[in-house]
Amino acid sequence: MNRRELVDAIASHTEMDKKTVDAVLHGFTDVVLATVAGGDPVAITGFAKFSKRESAARTGRNPATGETIQIAAKTTAKITPLKGFKDVVLGAAPPPKLG
Repeated sequence: MNRRELVDAIASHTEMDKKTVDAVLHGFTDVVLATVAGGDPVAITGFAKFSKRESAARTGRNPATGETIQIAAKTTAKITPLKGFKDVVLGAAPPPKLG
């Protein structure tokens, strides 16, 4: 499902116009991106947690040669599905009804 299909589905499910749904979805992504980029996590209960993860520089080993190498510090984005999401996807709970 792409963004346009998502906007159409939400608009039909909530009986809102597509322009409003698109504006809310755009605002949601902007707020989540700005908050996580600033270092604060965003958790949506029953859905997902968005966070920024920083790992320190460390020493590793090349598995092919056994040579010791330096692994640089890095920052990554992390999205963790929460229990409610996992339960629906894995079949432990029924998915929501769409109108």
